[in-house]
Amino acid sequence: MIDAVFFDIGGTILDESREFQAWADWLGVPRHTFSAVFGAAIARGSDWQEPFRVFRPDFDLAAELERRAAAGEPESFGEEDLYPDARSCLAALRDQGLLVGLAGNQPAHAEAILRALDLPVDVIGTSDGWGVAKPSPAFFEHVVREGGGDASSILYVGDRADNDARPAVAAGLKACLIRRSPWGYLLDIPAVSEQCLFRIDSLDELPSLVAKHNAASA
Repeated sequence: MIDAVFFDIGGTILDESREFQAWADWLGVPRHTFSAVFGAAIARGSDWQEPFRVFRPDFDLAAELERRAAAGEPESFGEEDLYPDARSCLAALRDQGLLVGLAGNQPAHAEAILRALDLPVDVIGTSDGWGVAKPSPAFFEHVVREGGGDASSILYVGDRADNDARPAVAAGLKACLIRRSPWGYLLDIPAVSEQCLFRIDSLDELPSLVAKHNAASA
């Protein structure tokens, strides 16, 4: 049975469109051009920072984040950036008596913002807070500990086959892929998708799928 459900953050519960637009503006690049280059990089399986280096070869993320903050344009997000189905899905799973958590690759400031959103979750974990990032097995060891210790009873939900589903399955968790975000649409790894317990297009689908799975497993 599934006793705990953990969610990736960016691209899964959090729509990053506005922030990517902000980066395009910061770099002085037309938003459409930035999006096209970003999509091409994803399709090649490249690191997500590659598009930034296309426009600025010496791009350093930490330094640019400091510059943006100093200029009064810090990287941030809020309630308006949550996908419309996120909060209701988290609440519905919690109503089923499941432990619900967030666990994603996020910078230091993100954890405080997530806590301030008062989402219906029991655990919030970030790569910065844990000191390890996906797809490292050590990241999913944290998820397992926070989820009660039994990897097979934990479902990890994410938009990326490479960074979310594949390492989750390798760590013994169940996985769910959601088709949203550029990675969800462009990065298809059939061998990984076949190992996922669920594949969905909306978080609205998830609570009933989990409930049916647990009913059949009882």
